[in-house]
Amino acid sequence: MQISDVFRAASAAVNRGATALITSPRWGRIVGLGLTEIRYTGRRSGRSVVLPVGYRRRGSDILIGVAMPDGKKWWRNFTGAGAPLTILLGGAQRSGHAVATRDPRGRVTVTVRLDD
Repeated sequence: MQISDVFRAASAAVNRGATALITSPRWGRIVGLGLTEIRYTGRRSGRSVVLPVGYRRRGSDILIGVAMPDGKKWWRNFTGAGAPLTILLGGAQRSGHAVATRDPRGRVTVTVRLDD
């Protein structure tokens, strides 16, 4: 087994645990203050993806910072004109449009504009 396989398996386990906490009736309100779940369709694979992410609000926008972006691929689904997604906020699924941008320092932020 290669290190990348071990990392991928560990990452999947952590994501499942975080998603369980976010959607938990007991812990979801507390955990959901800084973590949420996004759902989107992979641009190349066409598969449905569910992913826990950290977020913060700025006005009416939802900002998702991507830690170590060069080691991750999911945010690339939202480059260019972006793509639709669903985000869990306050216990309800909300639809929106997400666009990923990289600043001059290499940091990546995915900005979500919610549909009305």
